[in-house]
Amino acid sequence: MRCSIDANSGTWSEEQKFKAVLQLVKDAFFKHGEKDALRSCVKAVKFCATESRGELQDVARNQVKELEDGLIAKLKSAMKDVVNGDDEYSLLVNLKRLYELQLLWQVPIESLYEGFVRILQRFRNIDEEVITFLLLNMFLHVAWCLHSIIASETVSENSISSLLLKRSALFEQLDYFLHTPPNVNGGCGNQLACRVCSILAELWCLFKKTKFASTKMEILGYCPDESNVQKYWELCEQLLNVSDEIEDEDGNKEYIEDTNRDAVILAATKLVANDSVPMEHLGPEIISRFGMYGTSVTEIIKHLITALKKKYDDVSNIFLQALKRSHQRYLIIVSASNDKSMSSKSFQECKDLASRLSGLYVGAARNKHKSEILNIIREGINYAFLDAPKQLSFLDGVVLHFVSKLPTPDILDIMRGVEKRTENVKTDQDPSGWRPYHVFLESLHEKYAKNEGLQDEKEGATVRRRGRPRKKQNIQGKRLFDEQPSSEEEDSISGSDRDAEDEDEKQVQEEDAPLIHSIRPSSKLRSLKVPREDNGNQQKTGGSG
Repeated sequence: MRCSIDANSGTWSEEQKFKAVLQLVKDAFFKHGEKDALRSCVKAVKFCATESRGELQDVARNQVKELEDGLIAKLKSAMKDVVNGDDEYSLLVNLKRLYELQLLWQVPIESLYEGFVRILQRFRNIDEEVITFLLLNMFLHVAWCLHSIIASETVSENSISSLLLKRSALFEQLDYFLHTPPNVNGGCGNQLACRVCSILAELWCLFKKTKFASTKMEILGYCPDESNVQKYWELCEQLLNVSDEIEDEDGNKEYIEDTNRDAVILAATKLVANDSVPMEHLGPEIISRFGMYGTSVTEIIKHLITALKKKYDDVSNIFLQALKRSHQRYLIIVSASNDKSMSSKSFQECKDLASRLSGLYVGAARNKHKSEILNIIREGINYAFLDAPKQLSFLDGVVLHFVSKLPTPDILDIMRGVEKRTENVKTDQDPSGWRPYHVFLESLHEKYAKNEGLQDEKEGATVRRRGRPRKKQNIQGKRLFDEQPSSEEEDSISGSDRDAEDEDEKQVQEEDAPLIHSIRPSSKLRSLKVPREDNGNQQKTGGSG
């Protein structure tokens, strides 16, 4: 395909034109530092290096090598400048360039990795955006090293040892920021905290212990201890409580879609869905926030619940723990503050959660999952009386929503059981404390009487119309026993379960889907997958920044 130069006409060969275009792209890459410009340049170079024909592909690959060498040289120079007390801008912009490259292919930065670690260790007060991109580039390098080992036909002990050292160094830095978190109030501090949470979640998923069990790479398996998981969630919780609308003029808006509530909750839900951390703590904590942080976060938690329902035959204990967590937050507010509006808001959140979770058990699901409903009611009543009257608000705030899903005979049994608990208790000595108990019983009596009346009326109508087709009656309250629930009756997620089944298989339950750069405004739930080995060694963790 090579065309020789026409000496008379002065025309360029195809190869020369191709080189000229690549040179322009490379010049633009080193001239600009904005995400969109860098990403366009990287995609163009990647396309030329993989899709060009014949010798032109070799030309493109040589240009890629020159671009990588030039960037590594600039980073080494910029790191020396920082060590000598100079400005950090050159380091930041070149770290962004490296990040965009590593999103699409593996870059040989072994000579830089230790330098990144030293800067993080020695300069704790360095700009938080610089810290963010140091951590991101370290993580992507570790991910690429793992990919190379997995894709290799033989397992090299040296490569595994090298990876473990790099991973340990990265964990050490992440643990520092986990235990000494940046100021979470918007701006760069908020973005750094989000990145720490997302990178930790990614590492815990990539190196999940069960993934490497009984293999030659078993030593790579990792499971965080409970204290680290709790610290991780504490930081997640702080970030969830910061509004995405908070703006800071000094903050970096280019990558803001990767450092919002959606990114934080999606990373956490992936850990639970893939069993990368123990379910006991993180699962209930996440579900207890269902409906608290807006539509997009709610949708992500819906997908987690759908995944858990498909994975476990009985999710009632998970739901019960989530309801307890929500109620305990309310009790803490009541004991710590006299602010009625705060406590009222917290209790309403607890009731809303109960309404949403009980909304799972509608129509035919009531009979199919009756044992789950009864388990939540039984254990919920035990919890309420465990520290009576302090915890009795759990009865009318939570348990009542689930009792409503039961047929009339069961409601009567529950009433009798609850009344027996107070046979020798003087509830009138603390009227306000025992008020939730009385409200709960009164509500059950009303429901029982109402349902009995409806049942009698239905039976009477059956007798009067003997031998004739039954007509549906427009009776208020009849919907409680209808097979198909009304959308106005309750906020059920059952419908979304069916719609989301295929999507969940690709999103929440995908074990190898990187999250740190996977959230885009147009698709909050799309997780970026690690390409399989048959896609070639040039692909790994591509994505959105």
